[in-house]
Amino acid sequence: MLFTDLTSECIVAAFSKIGFKIIKQGKHIGMSDGIHRITIPRHKKINPYTLKGIIKDAGITDEKFKELI
Repeated sequence: MLFTDLTSECIVAAFSKIGFKIIKQGKHIGMSDGIHRITIPRHKKINPYTLKGIIKDAGITDEKFKELI
């Protein structure tokens, strides 16, 4: 499943719901839940394939992410 037209703010909010916290900000946003560490680029629209990799790095499924957004 590919997610299109999602902003970095929307993605950060979704991951915050499952316990990820922002650990670093700059050109990219670093988040961690203590086990997994993800990096989200600051863009108006995140490339769907980049987001797919972020979801995989977070250790969740596409279906779980869809519930969060």
